[in-house]
Amino acid sequence: MQLKIGIIGCGAIGTILANSFDKDEDINVIALNDVEEQKAQELCSSLTHTPKITPLEELITSSDLVIETSSKNAVRQILDSCIKKHTDILIMSVGGLIDNMDLLELAKKEKVNVHIPSGAVAGIDALKAANNCNIDSVTLTTTKPVGGLKDAPYIVENNIDLNKISEKTVVFEGNVFDAVSAFPKNINVSATICLAGIGPSKTKVKIIADPNSKVNCHELKITGDFGEITTITKNIPCPDNPKTSYLAALSGIAKIKEIIKNIKIGT
Repeated sequence: MQLKIGIIGCGAIGTILANSFDKDEDINVIALNDVEEQKAQELCSSLTHTPKITPLEELITSSDLVIETSSKNAVRQILDSCIKKHTDILIMSVGGLIDNMDLLELAKKEKVNVHIPSGAVAGIDALKAANNCNIDSVTLTTTKPVGGLKDAPYIVENNIDLNKISEKTVVFEGNVFDAVSAFPKNINVSATICLAGIGPSKTKVKIIADPNSKVNCHELKITGDFGEITTITKNIPCPDNPKTSYLAALSGIAKIKEIIKNIKIGT
């Protein structure tokens, strides 16, 4: 039995996921959806097993698992529809969950599985383990090439001229609530961290622009009764989207494989 998957969002991550499972015997990508239909058509034409391009509601109804790779602002509508239709979902735009925690509770009540990948950072399993005791602090310091921060709302609203940055510069400090609003396409990893740990208001985020960097670097520091954890992850940006780390897309592949494995063993 193949797992029927529908992908919402046919940009860099959606394309990587679709291509990864195009010839998988356990998975059938049956439907695509994107607000820019041309993107869906281009992805569809590149796949061996041609999926249908369908409206959102039809995709959700016909899928066993919905993969959301669209945008933070689309998460509420998509997740709400999945809950109503009792369709499991994998959320890649994890920042979209921060303002919609009520839907996470509703999904749990309705027994709809909301899967969250580990994203572009190491240490999520350790953070989950540490969360079983007292955690004093969780801090994410993200360093990005200046091009990866282009057009972020915070950069635009504060008139920050990225072209004038000649050395490592802290452009933002705040909690996860602030970060995902200020950088909705850049800092999904902070949402993943806070959901695994002590929540969005207590998780601290610092964003650094580095004109000399070609990678996205995430340093995660956790302190608590267990001791101290520090992880550093240096990610190559997606070739078609410098705002997104390649590892984030790979974490989606890993999560889908985990779902398939659990289905096979009946968990």
